Amino acid sequence: MDTYTVLLVDDEEEVIQAIMRKINWEGLGFTVAGYANNGVKALEMVEEYQPDVVMTDVKMPFMDGMELAKRIKAGFPTTKILFLTGFDEFEYAKEAVHLEAEEYILKPVNSLELTNVFTQVKIKLDQEISEKRNTRVLQKYYLESLPLLQANFYSTLIEGRIREEEIPRYLEDYQISFEGPFFCCLVIHTSSSQAPENMSPLLLAASVQKQAKERLGQRWRAKCFTYLGNTILIPQLKSENEIPDLTDECDRFCRYALRIIGAVVTVGIGQVCKTVPELSQSYGSAREAVSYRVIYGASRAINMKEIAPQEISKSDGAKEGELLNLFGAIRLGSGEDIIEAVGRYINRTIFPEKSLQQRHIVIMELVSALYRFSADNDIAAREFSGDIRNLYGRILDLEPEELQRWLIETSLFSGKH
Repeated sequence: MDTYTVLLVDDEEEVIQAIMRKINWEGLGFTVAGYANNGVKALEMVEEYQPDVVMTDVKMPFMDGMELAKRIKAGFPTTKILFLTGFDEFEYAKEAVHLEAEEYILKPVNSLELTNVFTQVKIKLDQEISEKRNTRVLQKYYLESLPLLQANFYSTLIEGRIREEEIPRYLEDYQISFEGPFFCCLVIHTSSSQAPENMSPLLLAASVQKQAKERLGQRWRAKCFTYLGNTILIPQLKSENEIPDLTDECDRFCRYALRIIGAVVTVGIGQVCKTVPELSQSYGSAREAVSYRVIYGASRAINMKEIAPQEISKSDGAKEGELLNLFGAIRLGSGEDIIEAVGRYINRTIFPEKSLQQRHIVIMELVSALYRFSADNDIAAREFSGDIRNLYGRILDLEPEELQRWLIETSLFSGKH
């Protein structure tokens, strides 16, 4: 149970002493913080003790009770005022109502009446305190939840699922500032298959995100969050001419991440936009840019605007010839011959491709040919023992070095048979 403080103010000492004796303050949930015999002294004590309740006489020297109440209400609006006076005059009572006093009590007063008055004041104070505490709890919970609410907003925003007219309300509610005037999305992809030894991919991704916030976030006033396993940054640009600087800095960040924490990081840079709703389009292009790491390699920044897919210049005959050379090395060659044949095949048929879709076609043809080769030569390769569609899905997403490593391992295994 809360205990509240009371300040008694009356220019008659005996009145104050009588009131202090008549009331069971502790039983009612109150304690007397002190008393004063004039308004000036009382105001000083209010400043010092900040009591919950002030019970004051109206007529006093130096400063009367009405003036004291005005001063208290101006500086301490939640303090409850009780007038205890011998003057039953309409003007006083009307002024007491104007000052929002709790009670206007006429002398002489008995202990029962005072007990009832303070009982009601206690109920009111309890209610107000409860409301304030609930508000504080809710405010605290809201502030603690803000990072999660903001991240959820960013995710929904780049998905394009927020109506344009709703965005200003979310920005205000979630305390988000998008000053711009230009924006874009960065998708920071950390390879989980090339993590340092004894390093969890989740911890590695968290470390990359922390470094990205520190090295990219501040300069570019970027919003940072996690989405679909990648770190997403939304930089704010002063002009579209800053994109080359941003691209260079992202490139440096990728090399830094590899050198310092051993993370193979690719940053996809989406198209520049002038409005917040367009960020969903920028995210789409940034995510597509990241997928081009299988062509251009990882540990670098890829700006979607700079990618200009070209048609395949190699003929089907050239691809068939390199593939036959590879199969020949698998059947008859040494390990060194196989590794050399894999290198020639990769360099001449896959790496030159500029279109992501065309590259996917070449790799799918390669996997199908390896599958048929294993079946024709009774090779029980583990890679081809399950659902071939799962293998397609995994191989298509391999970065250049990973793809070459996979093909070398598969070819060497097949050559042992």
